[in-house]
Amino acid sequence: MMDHEKTLDLGNQIIDKLKTVYDPEIPVNIYDLGLIYNISIDEQSVAHITMTLTAPNCPVAETLPVEVEEIVMTIDGIEGCKVEITFDPPWTKDMMSEEALLDLGFL
Repeated sequence: MMDHEKTLDLGNQIIDKLKTVYDPEIPVNIYDLGLIYNISIDEQSVAHITMTLTAPNCPVAETLPVEVEEIVMTIDGIEGCKVEITFDPPWTKDMMSEEALLDLGFL
């Protein structure tokens, strides 16, 4: 079983990596946009990420999950990555971080 500290460290590394992935239509990373709903790491060091898209017909619906999986797999200690897309609940701008809202002029 993975210890809590290692899991926390890997989780923080995943967040750091996700902050380098940008939605092509909005100049804000997918983490600060609020597109990441959940991150967990199982006993086999496989990251499970539940995320959404800004819209169901988002042009990156096919490529963004693959990009997320590939970037998470670059982290030492992560043995696998499974990305699940959900639209429940649907994304709204209320899910954005304060920094993202500032960057886009909503605050």
